[in-house]
Amino acid sequence: MTGVLLYDRDCAFCSRCAALAERLPVLADVQPYQWADLQALGVTAAQCAAAVQWVVPGRPARSGASAVAGLLVASGPPFDYAGALMQLPGVRLVAERIYRLVAQNRHRLPGGTAACRLPS
Repeated sequence: MTGVLLYDRDCAFCSRCAALAERLPVLADVQPYQWADLQALGVTAAQCAAAVQWVVPGRPARSGASAVAGLLVASGPPFDYAGALMQLPGVRLVAERIYRLVAQNRHRLPGGTAACRLPS
């Protein structure tokens, strides 16, 4: 296994995205943070509630768009190219802003519910 992708199972939008992530050709464990041993993974529930987390043993956890990029890079071709592109300085900034915009509005997106609203 290359890493663990932690998502919010209470959010229908996040759960749908996690289902897509499970289809990627990577040996990753995609799991809701509510079921994970967060202490062993080195992340907090607050971090996980705020953004998706990509945890690779021995490395700092990555969150938000950086977590998505990490998962894509670990997925190999052709997904790794998109993940590498997302990590370029100018693109990284745009990707993070898009991630934040989507995260802040996930309750309004297809499949989203009131439970998807980020905590204030």
